Amino acid sequence: MFIQTESTPNPATLKFLPGKEVLRDGTADFRDAATASDASPLAARLFSIPGVTGVFFGYDFITVTKDGPDWQHLKPAILGAIMEHFMSGQPVMADSGSSHHEEHGEEFYDKEDEEIVVTIKELLDTRVRPAVAQDGGDITFRGYEKGTVFLHMKGACAGCPSSTATLKHGIQNLLRHFVPEVEHVEQVA
Repeated sequence: MFIQTESTPNPATLKFLPGKEVLRDGTADFRDAATASDASPLAARLFSIPGVTGVFFGYDFITVTKDGPDWQHLKPAILGAIMEHFMSGQPVMADSGSSHHEEHGEEFYDKEDEEIVVTIKELLDTRVRPAVAQDGGDITFRGYEKGTVFLHMKGACAGCPSSTATLKHGIQNLLRHFVPEVEHVEQVA
């Protein structure tokens, strides 16, 4: 098994491409070992490596976020853990009925803004999310209120030094262009 790696705009996050499907539908974002332990054998295995602080699964990639240690020392352990997991035949997610980690929090917007929200979601799905996935992350719609769009950033995007620029200059400008009602874009946890 050959696993490729790619850097991301976030220097604390590295993207791993195992050459096979990781999650068929959706994404899974784990910010600590406790949430990973019951939900994903692979994420739990990765969190057992000292220095790993975040794990994110996309369709065909895994992003790992670190603290402290240099990638030079951490990368071989992560590659080994990913390879061992896929060779073991264990599932990526423990719950076979659901292939992705459920997000907390409901979407919020006024019913009278539904047409605007549908357009915003379509733009996010067709123009923003594919580009962000290339960088090892994901962005999801959380809400719309009084001209402000609220988005949740995951994977390499969470905590990335360039995430503010991505939100303000990239996504905000795109949404304003196609949806004049949009005035601001804000990140939510």
